[in-house]
Amino acid sequence: MTKLRRRMEEELKLRGYTESTIKAYVGAVRSYAAFHHRPPEQMGAEEVHSYLVHMAETKKLSGSTINQAVCGIRFFYRHVLNRPCEVEPIGYSKRRRKLPIVLTELEVTQLLAAAQTDRDRVILMTLYSAGLRLREALGLQVGDIDSRTMRLFIRAGKGGKERYVMLSQRLLEELRCYFRQARPKQWLFYGAHRDEPIHPRTVQRLLKTAVAQAGLPKLVTAHTLRHSFATHLLEHGTSLRYIQELLGHASYKTTLIYTHVSPASLGRVESPLDRLPIERKPQG
Repeated sequence: MTKLRRRMEEELKLRGYTESTIKAYVGAVRSYAAFHHRPPEQMGAEEVHSYLVHMAETKKLSGSTINQAVCGIRFFYRHVLNRPCEVEPIGYSKRRRKLPIVLTELEVTQLLAAAQTDRDRVILMTLYSAGLRLREALGLQVGDIDSRTMRLFIRAGKGGKERYVMLSQRLLEELRCYFRQARPKQWLFYGAHRDEPIHPRTVQRLLKTAVAQAGLPKLVTAHTLRHSFATHLLEHGTSLRYIQELLGHASYKTTLIYTHVSPASLGRVESPLDRLPIERKPQG
């Protein structure tokens, strides 16, 4: 490990970045240096620009991938080399806003029924019942379940933000059965050893198996359950502001995307054409 890489990792950790973000940012700087075959400290704005052009025009990478590289390289020049002027002119790529894939309530029911084990079903229920990100669900500890106030404490939120979400009565009943079988001590869902949380890839594999078993034709990820949670709340009349708080969105605009994927919400909007006093002309 080079001195600069170690310094970058230390600076990222001091600022509370997650392990996945640290890996992505360090990887971005490593790829940037490999492209030019030069140490990054020997380059500047011109080399950064040409690398980003290569990502966009030659490799045709997505806007989100390019923006992640921009963030990593910016962090390196600002906080490791202390040369912010090198990256100030570097802008972000415009991202295409894709609508999220959402399961219907029936499809969620089919997915939960297709889980291979009781533990697998409870993990999927936890993700869906409170709209949790995968890392948030896997970061749950036994003490985060408050059955008295019917809340879950989310300590591993995005950006290090903590919040409370509702605890489903159905989930609580399932968790009590799970507790009697699994006897978790610290981590609610533990891995090969009780003193470590279950690995994300393990959950991704069990979800893939359940999707295939349920015969769902959609591309379903753990985040699909989060999108489905928000959409179903909206369809049942929950305000967008409340959904924003439950999801832990920093911006209200992020939550607005669910108005575009909810058939029930769209169905409540009347077209202005339907209000015009138009008489149908007789045929012939």
